[in-house]
Amino acid sequence: MASEGEYESILCVKPDVNVYRIPPRASNRGYRAADWKLDTPDWTGRLRITAKGKVAYIKLEDKVSGELFAQAPVKEYPGITVETVSDSSRYFVLRIQDDSGRSAFIGVGFGDRGDSFDFNVALQDHFKWVKQELEISKNSQAVDSGPKLDLGFKEGQTITLNIGQGKKRDKPRPQSSGGLGLLPPPPGGKIAPPPSSNHNSVQPTGGAETGCLLELDSSNSNTVVQSNPSSDLWGDFSSSASSISPSAARQEPSSGNWVQF
Repeated sequence: MASEGEYESILCVKPDVNVYRIPPRASNRGYRAADWKLDTPDWTGRLRITAKGKVAYIKLEDKVSGELFAQAPVKEYPGITVETVSDSSRYFVLRIQDDSGRSAFIGVGFGDRGDSFDFNVALQDHFKWVKQELEISKNSQAVDSGPKLDLGFKEGQTITLNIGQGKKRDKPRPQSSGGLGLLPPPPGGKIAPPPSSNHNSVQPTGGAETGCLLELDSSNSNTVVQSNPSSDLWGDFSSSASSISPSAARQEPSSGNWVQF
């Protein structure tokens, strides 16, 4: 039986249920709803399933006043208290019991298959919870009965704590990904551009030196060149060039003129 301190919870409520008087079981094959007078139920009312502790109660009550007609305490499911019939899923056989301990078997039927399904599932869920509670209780008892780990200090046992004497950890140096790294440019410095290769530059040859000597010889000659102040500078250049002998002019390169100028 449930203890006085436990509360009562409601598992399922169905407003329409029919109750039948059933004949004694003729054989071990089970009950059949076809043997009942299904068209003329003996009582009609409301069915309510409650739970108090591990025990479920199927209560048949009046629809208007809520007066209790009969109840069936269920301690296990499936079991002898609630049995199904062999020819329908909407009818069950209940073993009701009064306060004095007398019991009787009655037939209960629902007009809708959904109501009978909810009735069946409510009982299954409750006793599934009861089974889980029993397993948890057994596991806790097994843990309590086992040897306990003693983490306390033994008599005379001491420990030493070193506070503030931890070693400093050096920061890890970043490692290069491989290869030789490039040095950074000097601060404020500029990189000189590479020398350009000019293939059109003319290198001086021995002809230039020969031209210079010819110019010196021609300047020491007795040829007198008159300068005209009124003429332009290019006139003096042409007159000095005309005083050179034709043979010397053929041997003098073009760079000699630029030296004379």
